[in-house]
Amino acid sequence: MLNLRSLATLLVTAAALAAGPAVHAQAWPTKTVKFVVGFPPGGSTDQVARVLAAQLTTQLGQQFIVENKPGASASIGAGAVASAPGDGTTFGVVFDTHGVNPSVIPNLPFSTTKDLANVMLIGTSPMAIVTHAGQPYKDFRDVLAAAKAKPGSVAIGSIGTGSLGHLAIAQIGNLRGVELTHVPYKGGGPLMTDAVGGQVPLAIGTVFLVNPHVKAGKVRALAVTSARPSASMPGVATVADQGVPGFSALAWWGVIAPASTPAPIVKKLNEEIAKALRVPAIAEKLSAQGMDIVGSSPEDADRFVKGEIDRWAKVVKDNKIKAGD
Repeated sequence: MLNLRSLATLLVTAAALAAGPAVHAQAWPTKTVKFVVGFPPGGSTDQVARVLAAQLTTQLGQQFIVENKPGASASIGAGAVASAPGDGTTFGVVFDTHGVNPSVIPNLPFSTTKDLANVMLIGTSPMAIVTHAGQPYKDFRDVLAAAKAKPGSVAIGSIGTGSLGHLAIAQIGNLRGVELTHVPYKGGGPLMTDAVGGQVPLAIGTVFLVNPHVKAGKVRALAVTSARPSASMPGVATVADQGVPGFSALAWWGVIAPASTPAPIVKKLNEEIAKALRVPAIAEKLSAQGMDIVGSSPEDADRFVKGEIDRWAKVVKDNKIKAGD
C-alpha cells in the first residue's frame, strides 16, 4: 500500500504533468517564431504573413519572422512545417493550394491532414481575371469568344500548377467547352510582373494580389470569381454573369502548425492572431486588398480545409490535372 508521503508525491507529479502544457502555453513564445511561406516574396500569402508577423512581434514582445520556401505549389513550404519540431517556433501561412495539393501532387512526402494542424482560416477572397492594358479584351465574354474561335490561342497565367486559379481556368474551360492555355508561375509576384509587363496576356489571381495593379492602370479587370460582384472591384462583373452560370471559387489564407504542436500553443496563437485581426490598421490592410476576414477557430479551420481537399479533388480528377501541367 502507498503511504501518505508516496501518495502526496504522486499527486504533485500528476498535477505538474497536467499543468505542463498550460504553463508552456503561458510562457510561449520564448524565442523567435518563424512563419514559413511556400511562395516567393511579393505575392499575397507573403504579404499576409508579413503583416501578421509585424503585429504579433508587437503584441507578444518576441520576434516573428517570415521565411520563404517556394516551389511545388507551396508544398515545399508546407512540408518544411510538417517536418519541423512542434515546439511553437515554426508555423506556416498557406494559400488555397494547400487544399489542392493532396490530389494534384501524387506522392507528397507528408500528410496534409495527419502531419499538420490547422490554426486558423484567416480570410477568403474572390479571384479576378485581368488582362494587360494593351490587350483587346473588354470583358470576359471576349476571352471566351476568342478561345472558342481559336482553341489554345488564349493564354492565362496563374500562381502555379494546382493553384485555385489553375483549377478555376480548367473548370471554366470544361463548362464552356473552350480551351484556355494555362501558364503556371512560381507565385503571385512573378505572375504579376509578367502580367504588368505584357509577357502573359491574361492572369488570374486574388483581388488581394491584382487590385493594386488594376488601380494603377497597369492591368484591366475583366471578371471576378465570386458568386456576387466584389466591393473591392466595383463595376467588374462575375464570371457567372459573363457566360458561365453558377460558377464560383474563392481563394483563402490559413495558418498551419506541425501536428505535434501542443494544443495550448495552437490555441494561444489562434487567440493572438484573432486579436491582431481586430486591430483597425491590420484589418484595413487586409480588407483593402480584397480579403474578407474570417478569423476562425482551429476546429472550424480544420473542417474548412478538409472540405476544400474533398471539393477540389473531384475537379482535379474530372479535369485530369497533375503536377507539371
